Amino acid sequence: MSGKPRLTYLNGRGRMESIRWLLAAAGVEFEEIFLETKEQYEKIIKDGILMFQQVPLVEIDGMKMVQTRAILSYVAGKYNLYGKDLKERALIDMYVEGIIDLMQMILMFPFSPPEAKEKNLDSIKERATNRYFPVFEKVLKQHGQDFLVGNKFSWADVQLIEAILAVEEKVPAVLSGFPQLQVILLLSINMPTIKKFLQPGSPRKPPPDEHYVETVLKIFSK
Repeated sequence: MSGKPRLTYLNGRGRMESIRWLLAAAGVEFEEIFLETKEQYEKIIKDGILMFQQVPLVEIDGMKMVQTRAILSYVAGKYNLYGKDLKERALIDMYVEGIIDLMQMILMFPFSPPEAKEKNLDSIKERATNRYFPVFEKVLKQHGQDFLVGNKFSWADVQLIEAILAVEEKVPAVLSGFPQLQVILLLSINMPTIKKFLQPGSPRKPPPDEHYVETVLKIFSK
């Protein structure tokens, strides 16, 4: 095995996409193994590789890591994206947890029944514009710095940019009332590592389609 982290998941966003984002933002190249069948998934469970019988799985530094939050924390700490002290890490954790709550709604949206899609899309827009984005707009306005924590690019910024772009795919004008978020988005997407990740042909995955939804249901069905 090479020295690159190796990621095992489906060929789609899901819970692995935030990990891809964070590694890419840190300028880290990685390899991917895509699960395409239930048998593949059952084999890695049988082999004892998945501690809680769940993916994502990230092999890094001799460890077989599971649990998305644990993986993200490790990557953020390893690549200096986790603040300079305990207080900064606490702020990053709080911001990340809030963004993950919003991302969970986006994650589940493709699995909505057709009759619920419009309602669920309205819920995403409402939560983004009334609960989550105002928090980050206020933080950036109050401290007058470029990034959320310690005036240094961190895991919290990466998570926020991923969320903004995911919401914009569904609600293109969602940032119209958030000038500070427009600035941090522009600043971030022009950083070399993120700019590279947003180019066609990068490991970034497209929005989930029907094929992805069918594959998820096939692999993880009981």
